[in-house]
Amino acid sequence: MLDSLIFVLGGTLAAATPLIYAAMGELVVEKSGVLNLSIEGMMATGAATGFVVATMSGSTVAGFAAAAAASMLLSFVFALLALGFLANQVAAGLAVGVLGLGVSVMVGKNYEGTTISPMADVNLGWLSEIPLIGPTLFSQDIMVYAGIFSVILISWMLNRSKLGRIIRAVGESPEAATAIGYPVILVRGLAVLFGGAMAGIGGAHLTLSYTPLWAEGLVAGRGWIVVALVVFGTWRAPRIAAGAYLFGAVSLIELFVQGLGFEIPSQLLSAAPYIITIIVLAVISRNPRVVRLNHPASLGLPYLRTR
Repeated sequence: MLDSLIFVLGGTLAAATPLIYAAMGELVVEKSGVLNLSIEGMMATGAATGFVVATMSGSTVAGFAAAAAASMLLSFVFALLALGFLANQVAAGLAVGVLGLGVSVMVGKNYEGTTISPMADVNLGWLSEIPLIGPTLFSQDIMVYAGIFSVILISWMLNRSKLGRIIRAVGESPEAATAIGYPVILVRGLAVLFGGAMAGIGGAHLTLSYTPLWAEGLVAGRGWIVVALVVFGTWRAPRIAAGAYLFGAVSLIELFVQGLGFEIPSQLLSAAPYIITIIVLAVISRNPRVVRLNHPASLGLPYLRTR
């Protein structure tokens, strides 16, 4: 029983990490007033690129860097469409997302089903030997801890720093932000690039640590869960992170239930993490006043400077 508990609790951190990276990136993007629905494709591109580069070079660092760069390039296409040509952000996001899925298939075609050695866990000495807590919290790879740190950093940046105030100002009222001298398009463009890089890193963590292998369809809807997490988490980093860890826990409980031999349709078990996560997050965000308070006023609206 203890081993099963360690499996679920420790595995939750690892399972949630790809969502954490992508969701923190999407949070910054949406706070700037841009709605990016291409996260699924960006995560898939990052997953495939990171896996291929890490396999060829033998370096996970190179894999994560390549994943971030590839997804950032994809996000540049989205930014060009949505911010440069003022295309509908929903349509542009869907189109770029489909493009990203296609790119991932092309990049990973020769590596389908190939495995790689997973990232090594960080050696924290005696902390890793503490019963239950050690194997759960102190036996993870470095990217898991970096993901937790990113939640703290993004939350602080958006709420306490000057950069965060600029991003929020651009997302609330681009006209007012322009009037006081903020370059709205530049800020939004950089936010989109950052969001793309984070989505790529999240995708790479799937193939370089959590799985670790490449297969078409590996992202399996996580990009859409990320978009839902940001909205239902009311654009607040701690709530979004809580939702990501909830999804990770439920996805592992699915494997636990299957291992116990319960005769439950596999399709229902596969859908359970998505269903339960959305229901719980909907309950968490049931207060419309809180949602309106944190919702970026210009989210999804194109902006064209007229003067």
